[in-house]
Amino acid sequence: MIWQYPADRRKLRLSLATAAVFFWVEPMSKPTRELIDDLLSAWNSHDVGHAAEFYASDYEGVDVSQSAPHHGQGGIYQMLTTYFSAFPDLHFTNEATIVEGDRAVLIWNADGTHLGRVMNIPPSGHKIQVRGVTVLTLEKSKVRRALYIWDVAGLLRNIGLLPELA
Repeated sequence: MIWQYPADRRKLRLSLATAAVFFWVEPMSKPTRELIDDLLSAWNSHDVGHAAEFYASDYEGVDVSQSAPHHGQGGIYQMLTTYFSAFPDLHFTNEATIVEGDRAVLIWNADGTHLGRVMNIPPSGHKIQVRGVTVLTLEKSKVRRALYIWDVAGLLRNIGLLPELA
């Protein structure tokens, strides 16, 4: 069906109200909201052991900057240790969270200072700011799967390895 702009504005208001009903998303349940907030707090605390507790023992994560997935609590522990070593002041800000069923999507910004090796790149001392999206599959209040999609090119521009966009 192709939506057409109605000639009568009263019909437009009615059409928009009807569309809002079709696109209504159920609000996050309190336990899911708390889980996501607590997970972000753990990431921002840099307490890698505590953050790893949010992940299932059979967790699988895919990070667009990595050549292979990471597995289990050991895999997330290693990934977070790498990022926190490279960016000791790394901080995530949650821009939005969308939850549907057993999945949560986080839209985030991260900022920090590049003071350690990451992706085989030596420290530059530059401030970085990147945007990303994380898709989490939750099972029994644990992260079972994760997909981390973020602006790797933006990171490379921030640390001086790619030219700024015109």
